[in-house]
Amino acid sequence: MLTDVPGVKVGHWTDTDAGTGCTAIILPPGTRGGVDVRGGGPASRETDLLRPEATVPVVSAIVLSGGSAFGLDTAGGVMAWCEEQGLGVDTGIALVPIVPAASLFDLGITGNARRPGAAEGRLAAEAAGDGPHAVGSVGAGTGATVGKCHGRDHWCKGGLGAASVRLASGATVAAMAVVNAFGDVLDEQGQVLAGAWEDGRGFVDSRREMLDGAARHARLADMGNTTLCVVATDARIDKTGCTHLARQAHAGLARAIAPYGTALDGDIAFAVSTGDVGVNPVVLGNAVAEMAAAAARDAVRSATSVRGVPTAAERRAG
Repeated sequence: MLTDVPGVKVGHWTDTDAGTGCTAIILPPGTRGGVDVRGGGPASRETDLLRPEATVPVVSAIVLSGGSAFGLDTAGGVMAWCEEQGLGVDTGIALVPIVPAASLFDLGITGNARRPGAAEGRLAAEAAGDGPHAVGSVGAGTGATVGKCHGRDHWCKGGLGAASVRLASGATVAAMAVVNAFGDVLDEQGQVLAGAWEDGRGFVDSRREMLDGAARHARLADMGNTTLCVVATDARIDKTGCTHLARQAHAGLARAIAPYGTALDGDIAFAVSTGDVGVNPVVLGNAVAEMAAAAARDAVRSATSVRGVPTAAERRAG
């Protein structure tokens, strides 16, 4: 769980009927953050503030949402809630919460029936707690799907997953991944865990289908895709170090999702440091990559069917 890192709180708002939702990650004061944007079609807010050269040193919360770019409005609700809680940067005139956000394209499953906004973001923030949080088809992962290379009828359900590890140094590393990928999710042996399904063949390998010219792309609206990841640790890492950890998170996601970071995906990874535990940076980076990959796999293993899109287990069961 992302909340295995002390001080981190997670809350979801979920609309299973519409097939969308959002997730608020509330961070303790003084949290440092970084970001790395890899996909060709990102929907994001305030990510520039997390770059190493930017002046603002801390981050108050991170919001992940469905609804494509419309879903970025959820950050406004979380920002208002944070201000009321006294969270943010004191400018001497106002307390300004720093709330980066990223959204995934779930309009293909929702039919554009509903998009999370400021009110839904606020509800997610109000629901945030430091205990175990839900995974699967919840929050930002409610409308997530994977395996798009053969079109909608061959999709498999994606979702929101999490993983964590406590290192020998005493530092905790945790990851949350929302997997709405164009490609397939691979298991620990590199086999397709969830992806494009063909009756009589099972899960196809999207990489091979595209190399062989067998992929049957649906209309562009069926190919809006994103994997979002938040990695948290209580290790002592500065803002620049957090940027490097975000890059390591992408390395892990690329082990579990293939193809990854395509021109059709809006893949974004955030990394935050909340504490002061000393740790070897190479060991830490390895843990970040491993937890990001594990969280991506957990997303599809924990998913439930939404709006008629079956899970990987349901596909296999026939």
